[in-house]
Amino acid sequence: MLTELACKNASCPSDKKRARLSDSGNLYLQVASNESKRWFWKYTVGGKEKRLAIGSYPAVKLKDARAARDDARKVLQTGADPTQRRRLDKAKVRATAVTTYEKVAREFHALKQREWSEAHSTKWLRLQESNLFPWIGGLPLGEITANVLLEPLRRVEGKGLNETAVSLRQYAGQVFRYGIATGRCEDDPATKLRGALGAVIVKNMAAVLDPQKAGDLMRAIDGYRGLPATREALLLSALLFQRPGNIRAMEWSWVDFSGSQVVIPAASMKRTKQAKLNGEPHLQACSLLRARVCEKHGADITQCFAFPREACREVEAVSALREQRLLKDAFRLVAASRCGPLNVCCASQSSHLAAHRSASPRQQGGQVCAAQPSARSDFRLLRDR
Repeated sequence: MLTELACKNASCPSDKKRARLSDSGNLYLQVASNESKRWFWKYTVGGKEKRLAIGSYPAVKLKDARAARDDARKVLQTGADPTQRRRLDKAKVRATAVTTYEKVAREFHALKQREWSEAHSTKWLRLQESNLFPWIGGLPLGEITANVLLEPLRRVEGKGLNETAVSLRQYAGQVFRYGIATGRCEDDPATKLRGALGAVIVKNMAAVLDPQKAGDLMRAIDGYRGLPATREALLLSALLFQRPGNIRAMEWSWVDFSGSQVVIPAASMKRTKQAKLNGEPHLQACSLLRARVCEKHGADITQCFAFPREACREVEAVSALREQRLLKDAFRLVAASRCGPLNVCCASQSSHLAAHRSASPRQQGGQVCAAQPSARSDFRLLRDR
């Protein structure tokens, strides 16, 4: 039997490539000509002689090598091949390394990044990195249960970020469903947490359905005494009924004066990334555009944006623009009660504003835009209320 001193002083004869120093139970120390030393255990399985590498000396001492031999012998006694068992264990470790929550989440993010908008893609990964990865990122996907996932979500909720916690649960559910599809796990614990987090209280932006309130809003715009460009942006929003962001960021390149329309590129619309890249532009007819934008506030069409930054920064403009998009319901309500369903297109909206500004047809930008009798009377009702 070997001793620790014998292992330390072992060497390979100069006329041989390697030398073997035997220990008990078929364990031996192999010494190469370059003086490297390795432990091996020799065994027989299925009538074939094999050997199992245990480690290098002196990293693995004699005592540790004998313990490893005994463990391998127990595996052999169960009928399994110790070498094959070791390969299987290593494969499981490698598989676990690529099936952790963080690995799968980043893989899913890389897959979806080309589909998502840049803002959503950045937010999705940022919330994962700051709230989930530090707690469950290193855990195998299949070992994460509902209560394990709930703990980091509770931490976020405890900071008063209830909406963020709900979003994170949804994002985690996407990762687990991707893991199920790719064979990394068999269960989605995020679905079991429905109702476990506090509900998100959303303040509804109720539509202006009261004709008197609609009239108040239009009179407020009519009497606005801020920057002229801001007032014209508010009036233009009443004509176009576009998103506030599209009004504030309107570019002169979108304006087709000859065709009396605004052409908003697909990339500037609130659409999916696929629709932004391949969708059709949004066309919005407006015969009053030249008069409203150019003649009123003396805009310089050589600039990129139709409205200066100062006008778009005014808080009053932002608030009014948010309310402006709600007027369509008011127009529909009044029109339905007086003259049947109303097709709220830009031509009708232009007629509404023309009726609000004057009861008679007006010359706007070289084009006559006359309010239809029914639309004029409807809007007069809103204004007079």
